[in-house]
Amino acid sequence: MKIENIFNINNELIDGPLILQPKKFEDDRGYFYESFNQEKFNQITKSFNFFVQDNVSYSIYGVLRGLHYQLEPKAQGKLIKVLKGEIYDVVVDLRKSSSTFLSWFGIELNEKNNKQLWIPKGFAHGFLTLSDIAIVEYKVDNFWSKENERSLIWNDELININWPLKKIKSLKPKLSKKDLLGETMNTLQKSNEIFR
Repeated sequence: MKIENIFNINNELIDGPLILQPKKFEDDRGYFYESFNQEKFNQITKSFNFFVQDNVSYSIYGVLRGLHYQLEPKAQGKLIKVLKGEIYDVVVDLRKSSSTFLSWFGIELNEKNNKQLWIPKGFAHGFLTLSDIAIVEYKVDNFWSKENERSLIWNDELININWPLKKIKSLKPKLSKKDLLGETMNTLQKSNEIFR
């Protein structure tokens, strides 16, 4: 398995999240790869993360989902992969004590590059669908909690994510009602709805 650290736009290491790329075995019959191994995953992340739920989302071209996270005690770590199509996946560091607080990172994940993104607790997550459809699967290490769920607005001026909107030929992605009502970073900080 290939493992990569992630860096913000200032080339500073964002500690915690990782890009994982399982080794794929291909021949003229097709391919095989081990998409998840608990023992290897714990060694790579140097922690014990026990996943309790697998989620799958189906999105059409131009859909943006996020930026979502859950507060303690229901915060979630997520392992993201794309089963079909392509997305631009984004994480935002919401850990107040982090040297990269409010930094973001984006990566294209698709069925061809086979990359997965590990996002530990303390980050907001979202993605933009770049293909006709995208089927995204993600493992989480805590159950969904409506009371603890928060949404950071996708185009927050303080974070200033460089979403690849030219790839969807639109300045306005397709958003759910919930995501249209996402809070600004200033509001979330004032109400102390971020991580320590």
